[in-house]
Amino acid sequence: MSGSSYLAATEISSVGTPTLWGVTIAGVLALLVLDFLVTRKPHEVSIREALGWSAFYVALPLAFGAWIWSRYGSQQGVEYLTGYLVEKSLSVDNLFVFMLLLAAFAVPAVLAQRVLLYGIAGALVLRAIFIALGAAALQTLDFAFLLFAIILLATAVKLLRDALSGHEQEVDISKMRSVKLLRRFMPVTEEYQGTKLTVRVDGRRALTPLALVTVAVLATDVVFAVDSVPAVYGITEDPYLVFATNAFALLGLRALYFVLHAALSRLVHLSYGLAIILAFIGVKLGLHWAHGIWSGVPEIPTLASLGVIIGVLVIVTITSLRATRTTVSQEKDVVVEHR
Repeated sequence: MSGSSYLAATEISSVGTPTLWGVTIAGVLALLVLDFLVTRKPHEVSIREALGWSAFYVALPLAFGAWIWSRYGSQQGVEYLTGYLVEKSLSVDNLFVFMLLLAAFAVPAVLAQRVLLYGIAGALVLRAIFIALGAAALQTLDFAFLLFAIILLATAVKLLRDALSGHEQEVDISKMRSVKLLRRFMPVTEEYQGTKLTVRVDGRRALTPLALVTVAVLATDVVFAVDSVPAVYGITEDPYLVFATNAFALLGLRALYFVLHAALSRLVHLSYGLAIILAFIGVKLGLHWAHGIWSGVPEIPTLASLGVIIGVLVIVTITSLRATRTTVSQEKDVVVEHR
C-alpha cells in the first residue's frame, strides 16, 4: 500500500467520546447563553468587569487543558495547549478587525459587546462546520494535508502583503458585498434602535445599523474560519481537540476586546507574526503529508511548534510595543500641553 493510500485509509483517532462531545457542546451553549444574559441590558463595559470575565475565560481553558493532560497524556495535552495558543493568537487578529468594523459603523459603546457576541456565536457555528468538513477531508482525501498547507501558505502571503501595504488597517463599508446586498433588498434606518436588528418604519420592515454591522462581522468570520481550522489541524488531527481549542479561544473574545482595546492599536507587528506562524504550520502540514509518502521526510514535533509559536508571539509583541512607544509618548505630551 502506498503512503498516500495509507493516509487516506487511516481512521482519525480522537479522545472525544459521545459523552464528552455532548458535555462540551452543552457547556459551550451554556456559556453563550450566560453571555447573552450578561449583555441583555446594553451598558458600557468597565475595565474591572472586562478583567474579571477575561480571567475566567483564561482560567477555564487552562484548567481544561490540565484535565486533558492528566486524563489522556502529555501528547494530547501539548497538542491542546499549542492549538489553543494558535487559535487565541488568531482570535486577537479577529478582534482587531472587529475593532475596525465597530469604528467604521460608529457602533455606540453600549452596544459594542452585543455586536461582539453575535460575531462570536456566528464564528462558533462556522468553525463547527469547517471542523466537520476538515475531518471528512482528512478521512477521504489523501492530499488533504497538502491542501491545508497551501491554504495556510496563501493566507500567510496575503497577511504579509496587507501588512506591508497597510491595507489590514482599512475597512471600507461601501465596498463590503454583504452590506451592499442588504441595502439592495431592505431599507436601513439612520439611527441605532437599541439591540433591535429590525424595526417597522411607515408600515415597512427596515434594518437597523446594528443588523448591518452584525452581518459584516459574520462575513469576516467566514474568512477567519477558512484560516484557523486548517491551522489547528496542523497541530492536532483530533476533531474534538480542534473544536475545544476553537471554542475556548472564541468564548473569551467579548471581554478580551475591552481589555485589549487600547493595546490592539499598538500591536502593529501582529500581522507579521501571524503570517510567520501560518507559514510555519503550512510547512509543518506539507512535511507531514510528504512523510506519509516518503518516510525519510522529517516531521516537525508538536513541542517544537509550541516553542516557535510562543517565540514569534513574544518577539512581535516586544517589537510592536517598542515601535509605538514614541507615538504613545507624543500623545501623552499633547494631552499635558492641552491641559
